Amino acid sequence: MKLGWAAFGIVLALHAFSPRPVAAQGVTPVAPKREQPSGTLGQNFPNPFNPETRIPFVVGDAPTCSDPDKQHRVTLRIYNLLAQLVAVPVLQGGSGGVAGGAEIENLGLTCAQYTAYWDGKDRRTGGEVASGIYLYRLEVDGRAVVRKMIVTK
Repeated sequence: MKLGWAAFGIVLALHAFSPRPVAAQGVTPVAPKREQPSGTLGQNFPNPFNPETRIPFVVGDAPTCSDPDKQHRVTLRIYNLLAQLVAVPVLQGGSGGVAGGAEIENLGLTCAQYTAYWDGKDRRTGGEVASGIYLYRLEVDGRAVVRKMIVTK
């Protein structure tokens, strides 16, 4: 029974983070244009992990980069299944004029492949997070992608 409630919680949390189209009443929605995604989000590694992990992500249309000088607004956040903000990972290594160790919160990044680092700590308490499933959400120029990760102790 507990597993059933956990699965239900995961579905609700993923649904809360997924974008939904909005249409006015009585108006037929127009199919959206197929644009290149502003960013893609890879699976964290290792997964499951304890106590730290890395998250690969791509900004723009890397590796071809049709506009390599364009600055994209990038935010990466980690949430628990109650949709509470747990952490904001930091940029590993640094690139595109941004120093490594900068929190990935409203950063201006150019088209490239990046890696984020999370030490497994809750930003509010400073202590290690509990075992369980967490969601990480990459937002690039207003478009969001969500994935899940597992913390084990």
